Amino acid sequence: MDSEIKEEVPVHEEFILCCGVETQVLKCGPWTNLFNEPRANRPKLLIFIITGNPGFSAFYVPFAKALYSSINRRFPVWVISHAGHALVPKGKKILTTLDDSNAQEINDIYGLQGQVEHKLAFLRTHVPKEVKLVVIGHSIGCYFNLEILKLAPELPTHIKHWPCVRP
Repeated sequence: MDSEIKEEVPVHEEFILCCGVETQVLKCGPWTNLFNEPRANRPKLLIFIITGNPGFSAFYVPFAKALYSSINRRFPVWVISHAGHALVPKGKKILTTLDDSNAQEINDIYGLQGQVEHKLAFLRTHVPKEVKLVVIGHSIGCYFNLEILKLAPELPTHIKHWPCVRP
């Protein structure tokens, strides 16, 4: 029965040009563009998942669906790939924004610091400032999250530290 619920979870795949690089974003829930939503209908919170290596977003779909279901579908859950780690299928449209002005500023978009700046540029371009963030990272994605928080303390993030539980 639990798997039936997860199958019903809407997942929207987008390829976005972020910092001049094609980026895959998987979105659970009906919200695909938070800026197009009337302010009253915008979710108050976004759960944002940054992948570990190799940056393959589809690996996280079962987790994102389960998380979205467990919060009773109240808030969107988005998963972002690493810059340059996802191939756009033939015929798939790449979405662009006028605000993608950070492409010139990132010298090594495929390097460690470039990946951090890529995620930060995405958040600044695609998430309204009043939407609170819960950031989740797997492996190197955790490092990216910590670096984003250092570079942009103004982001409205909620951080929860779960201590290691040892038997």
